[in-house]
Amino acid sequence: MTIEPSDYVKQLPLGQEIPFDADGIPGWEIFPFEGELRVKKLEAPVLPEPARNGAPDGTPCKPCSWQDSDYIWTDEHWRLRTFPEAAIPALVMLEPREHCDLADLPAARAAELGALFQRVERAIVGLGGIARVHVARFGDGAEHLHWWFSARPEGMLQLRGSCLLIWEDVLPKIEAERWAETNRKIAAAMAADGGTAHV
Repeated sequence: MTIEPSDYVKQLPLGQEIPFDADGIPGWEIFPFEGELRVKKLEAPVLPEPARNGAPDGTPCKPCSWQDSDYIWTDEHWRLRTFPEAAIPALVMLEPREHCDLADLPAARAAELGALFQRVERAIVGLGGIARVHVARFGDGAEHLHWWFSARPEGMLQLRGSCLLIWEDVLPKIEAERWAETNRKIAAAMAADGGTAHV
């Protein structure tokens, strides 16, 4: 079955040179790169899009196969996981136990999100030296709903805003023992208000 690109996609400058806007994000003080930059050419749309991880025609859902011990904190409905390493003070991901995306998240789980977001933020800020906790949902790679929580270190104004996760990719990784201790503290803070810490 052929799917036509949307009117929006049809008007994009696909395959053409896109002028560099020095007043846009690359001109901001928070942008991690300098020097001569070029904007990549936009590739043609892929329609239909390939199935995401966990979708009916995609690869099996990874989070659905993981055990609670693969997470740093869990409760009856939610699980919080971390990463093997990171370069920013804290980086965790909140996921529902149930396989769903935001649009089909059960109403009872959706009603819990506000309080859970606050708990995760308090746990991260409680580490000390954290100015802000950024919250993001992307979901282009996996169908199972997941929210990113990224900590910006206090005083590091250059790491503000939407470039924090780009900085996370380029800064030196935190030493393993210190990273493990960070995740133990986050898990303990979460468990203090219910649920189980697993680290």
